[in-house]
Amino acid sequence: MNTRYSLHKIDSDKEFTFSPAEYSFFKYGDKSYAEKFAKELFEGFITNHADILDTEKDIVVLPSPYMAIPTASNFLCFFFKKHLDFYLFKNGKKASILSKINRNHTYITDYGNLNFEDRKKLISNDTYYIDKEFLKDKLCIFIDDIKITGSHEYTVNRILNEFSVNADFLFLYYAELTNFEIDPKIENFFNYYTVKEVEDIVDVMEKNSFEYNTRIVKYILGLDSKKFEYLTSKVKKHLIDSLLELAISNNYHLIKEYKNNINSLTITELNYGY
Repeated sequence: MNTRYSLHKIDSDKEFTFSPAEYSFFKYGDKSYAEKFAKELFEGFITNHADILDTEKDIVVLPSPYMAIPTASNFLCFFFKKHLDFYLFKNGKKASILSKINRNHTYITDYGNLNFEDRKKLISNDTYYIDKEFLKDKLCIFIDDIKITGSHEYTVNRILNEFSVNADFLFLYYAELTNFEIDPKIENFFNYYTVKEVEDIVDVMEKNSFEYNTRIVKYILGLDSKKFEYLTSKVKKHLIDSLLELAISNNYHLIKEYKNNINSLTITELNYGY
């Protein structure tokens, strides 16, 4: 089995069945919307496809591939799993298992500005690892927030084929572009709908529901020095500490475009006596 379900269909570039404002906050680390979207996605899925979960197979849920810093879809996946597990519990079944596809590279290009071919070229330079024996004979649910060109699904299917994974596959999306006359750059229309400037980033980071994801870390590290200094002067110290740890864990210190800001973070740490 290899099937797909999406909650929202994007067939217009002017009217939407979900909130672009909420989606933008979600993409920049507001977990409250990840929780909201996950509940909506699960309810939509179970209403239409409860039969898929009527299986004796173990169920594994996987977000989009990442190295050390989770993507926004990772939080969507985490909250989806909570609803899924409660459903499985009520039906006398084992809880699902959280897994991931590991990736070894990263890039600074804004993915939302690319078409399908350019996205394929970008991610083709990456390398991935998946434990095919662990996934064997299981129901694997791949969760992502939005499907625009299908490059993510294409990549995951390529990985599954390369590793000869013998399992059932289900791709779930909060939203999917179904009108292919719409420019794929609409993804960045959603991404930046409410979070456009560094001041907006600071506002998101001040929320109790904030947690770093890949997108916001890359955004911050790519700021010019003046905006970066503004942000680091406004947010709490523990967030600066976490930013440095995450940047190093994802090898961003090896990317020349991020080096100056990462070096600034290390100076900040030294000033605090570390």
